[in-house]
Amino acid sequence: MKLLVISSSPFIKKGNDYFAYSPYAKELAIWAKYADEIAVTCPIWKQDNGLLISEISFPVFQLYEVKGFNVKTIKNAFQAFLYSFLNCYLIFKSMLWADHIHLRCPGNIGLMGCVLQIFFPHKTKTAKYAGNWDLNAKQPLSYRLQKWLLRNTFLTKKMQVLVYGEWKNSTKNIKPFFTASYFEKDKTPLQPRALSGKITFAFVGTLAVGKQPMYAVHLIEALYRKGFDVRLSVYGQGPERQKLEHYIAEKQLNDVVLLEGNQNQEAIKKMFAETHFVILPSLSEGWPKVIAEGMFWGCFPLASKVSCLPNMLDNSNRGSLLTLDLQQDIAIVESVLNQPDSYRTKALSAMEWSRQYTLDVFESEIKKLLQS
Repeated sequence: MKLLVISSSPFIKKGNDYFAYSPYAKELAIWAKYADEIAVTCPIWKQDNGLLISEISFPVFQLYEVKGFNVKTIKNAFQAFLYSFLNCYLIFKSMLWADHIHLRCPGNIGLMGCVLQIFFPHKTKTAKYAGNWDLNAKQPLSYRLQKWLLRNTFLTKKMQVLVYGEWKNSTKNIKPFFTASYFEKDKTPLQPRALSGKITFAFVGTLAVGKQPMYAVHLIEALYRKGFDVRLSVYGQGPERQKLEHYIAEKQLNDVVLLEGNQNQEAIKKMFAETHFVILPSLSEGWPKVIAEGMFWGCFPLASKVSCLPNMLDNSNRGSLLTLDLQQDIAIVESVLNQPDSYRTKALSAMEWSRQYTLDVFESEIKKLLQS
């Protein structure tokens, strides 16, 4: 079977080798395992631009280079108009080659793939929608258009659409899916940490406005000012780091909030296994991998009510959903800290739920998709 992957996520060329964002590269290796040949249609970068990357570990039969673009300026809009014709030609050409078409959405390249796949109604297809599938979410027009095309079973034939979470009024081609980080063999016996001594919180992710690391800092600072013995460890890099550094110094929080930078997977795994809470006050998510990983290691999840998070946390039965109103969220976390039995029960429930979704199960599901 000839598998084609169409994505806005770039390949990065270094010498004669290709790399990609690490979780993406690892996932593609699983898809490639069940194909005779794999081709990829995507942008190609000459630099990693700060991405955490891994080498592509499988042979790529053909690489169709499309041009990434945005329309934020008049110059970019004109450039995007020209690139669109070239990209459509290359995407259509690559689809002619394929037996199975796999789209990665949302994104500009994914949108073109959503349109052009209409001309191949007899080819089997899958699409992974890695963003928020909530049809009522406020999102760009291009995102809403991709959702509309993917769930339109008249225009979109023989496609299974993989989305995060379970959603009402879904069409028959919509399939709730997940992403995994760990194997069955990683399920070492573990118990939630006792709520005694220093209470530890972890924020893991890009230090960007949309992830709201500063909100996490404000929340932990408020608990500290109320007399709780708390500490927040912030893992990741990004444009908000300088602002965080300044705030921590100004408020004298150096012993309360620690900026740990980027760390490898083993360091993050060890940290989660020793931490009480994982916190993600994000404004937008697809599959909140950090929350799933923290839950896997017995952390109590604190997360905003976006995307599939209410489903993951079973509406606060295996964690607590944040309102993003600081005073309300202080009260929510304070309540958890004052109820150790409830904390333990919910943390255990979160761990049991997350440990259903291993890489072994993930690979089995991908195999079924390609062989169906």
